[in-house]
Amino acid sequence: MSDAPPPGSVGRFLTIADTAEVLNVSVRQAYALVRSGELPAIRVGGNGSWRIERTVLESYIEAKYEESRRINLWKQSEFDTLPEIADGRILE
Repeated sequence: MSDAPPPGSVGRFLTIADTAEVLNVSVRQAYALVRSGELPAIRVGGNGSWRIERTVLESYIEAKYEESRRINLWKQSEFDTLPEIADGRILE
């Protein structure tokens, strides 16, 4: 199995704009994900441009699907009326 990108793709790393296109969000939203640390990225080059590794982006997408699946299962459970506790706070 090869880690080479599929034919016609740019390479191992994506720009913020590339990432925004894949996620179908604005460049500003993609940048916010990176700056918050929710989407891991690295800074490269003299001007410190952000780059997101393709495999990291794919893992991020898979994690978001899993998060959504778990939320939906919770909402369908008999415990959905119980308050959720996170960081010592009750979430509504």
